[in-house]
Amino acid sequence: MKTTEKIMKTTFHKDVANNKMSITREFAGTLADVWKSWTDPKVLDQWWAPKPWKAQTKSMDFRDGGRWVYAMVGPEGEKHWALAEYSKIVPQKSFEVLDAFGDEDGNINNDFPRAKWKIVFKSVAVGTLVEIDVTYNSKEEMEKMVEMGFKEGFSMAHENLDELLAAKK
Repeated sequence: MKTTEKIMKTTFHKDVANNKMSITREFAGTLADVWKSWTDPKVLDQWWAPKPWKAQTKSMDFRDGGRWVYAMVGPEGEKHWALAEYSKIVPQKSFEVLDAFGDEDGNINNDFPRAKWKIVFKSVAVGTLVEIDVTYNSKEEMEKMVEMGFKEGFSMAHENLDELLAAKK
């Protein structure tokens, strides 16, 4: 690595009073490439899960009112299903989702917290800045996700996206 290259890290800030986690990350890719990486299931499946896990999309309808149903597939083939319900999409700028754990048919598992995500994309000098606010119904739900390894897993997934964007150059 050249000394002039910036090491990109995912940063997390917990706003306990508002049950919110704010996450920021710069990616060395164009706005168009980073946007596609978050919104095209063929690309999402290549980076969304922390290694050695893989993401596997069952269906994705990326539009207001649409859904993404996917599995996190473990090294032994075990699957943990999840879904995202899209509520507001502003192309190349932002989108909002309500996420949930579920089953392969897209039924929500209410034993786990749901969260509202707002993901904002901005062009910056080094590529694209992604700002994410994840809001939970309670501090306890937010803490449960942290205990389940959300921060570590999401950071690892971002490293996968770094590799994918670097391979595109």
